Amino acid sequence: MTGKNAENTNREYLEYVSSVCPKTNEVKTLFHAFWVGGLICLLGQAVRYIFIYVFGLYGDTLAGATSIVMIFLGSFLTGLGVYDKIGKYAGGGSIVPITGFANSVVSPAMEFKSEGFIYGLAAKMFVIAGPIIVFGVIGSVGVGLIYYIKGLFL
Repeated sequence: MTGKNAENTNREYLEYVSSVCPKTNEVKTLFHAFWVGGLICLLGQAVRYIFIYVFGLYGDTLAGATSIVMIFLGSFLTGLGVYDKIGKYAGGGSIVPITGFANSVVSPAMEFKSEGFIYGLAAKMFVIAGPIIVFGVIGSVGVGLIYYIKGLFL
């Protein structure tokens, strides 16, 4: 199709999609994302303070321990089916923190475990998180190169 026919078909399709898609309340959705994401970050900060004041951790050890606990909580809640409900309610507010990354690894692993350990769990575990990891590594290498080159000239 070319010209007017393609234009009419596209317009008709967009009208159809608009008629069947559920309407969303952006303000309500953003509010839920904001407060749930903030609550997750507040929990992470509380874990951090516990490690500082109870266990005396600091620096990289503190950051690692806090990350481990938050990843565990995200994975555990995903395994119980709770994190998916949080995600449905909060949207992006549950995806952005590190717990959302844990959810993006655990969910496909749970979904494909019936296909076996190698072809199911191991192969499909990073279906969602894989691109995030790849672009994170590429981005960090790029930033590292910039700092390295900057260090050569300063």
